[in-house]
Amino acid sequence: MQPDSPDLAAIVLDLGNVVVEWNPRLLYRRLFDDADEMEWFLRNVCTPSWNGELDRGRPFADAVAELQSQYPEWAEEIEAYRACWPEMLGKVDEGTAAILRELDAAGSRVYALSNWSGETFPIAVARHPILETFSGIVISGHEGVAKPEPEIFRILCRRYGLTPSTTLFVDDLEPNVEAAAALGFRVHHFETADRLRAELESEGLLGKVAGRTGS
Repeated sequence: MQPDSPDLAAIVLDLGNVVVEWNPRLLYRRLFDDADEMEWFLRNVCTPSWNGELDRGRPFADAVAELQSQYPEWAEEIEAYRACWPEMLGKVDEGTAAILRELDAAGSRVYALSNWSGETFPIAVARHPILETFSGIVISGHEGVAKPEPEIFRILCRRYGLTPSTTLFVDDLEPNVEAAAALGFRVHHFETADRLRAELESEGLLGKVAGRTGS
């Protein structure tokens, strides 16, 4: 951060793999005996771009049916993406959770901006109540647009009265961080909760924790 930067007024966190682990391999390692075959399936059948359509609000039923028609030999594994989706959801990052609790106790304005299907997000909230602690949440599946598209950042700012220059955006994916920076947000590329904590400590938003180990 530049020394003459304006004080931070708000923080925006991504959710998947920042607050809570999400990884299709948590499910598909159970369904595939061969790791190479699993990786081929996730690269070529249930691909990241296909999942991105779900994040933009495409109904699971339509997306699964279309993919099954294209790859009938993988029909059961494709159906599992919908039927067994909760198995893709991992644990809360306890370091990030601690940061959230401290920010909440300090009265900080903390928001979430996440690429997530509107159908499955309620499952995540029910399992991990910490997702209800934000001052506001924008979920791509409810908006029909997803990061790194600029419009979803604009939706966030309009809805909650945020100014990019006084808002820190935190995400684990570089394209999303770059998109936010281009719109004037202060940004943090998330790698570990310890590094995020150090950033927030430097901004005076968190007190230093004795014995914290860097990573």
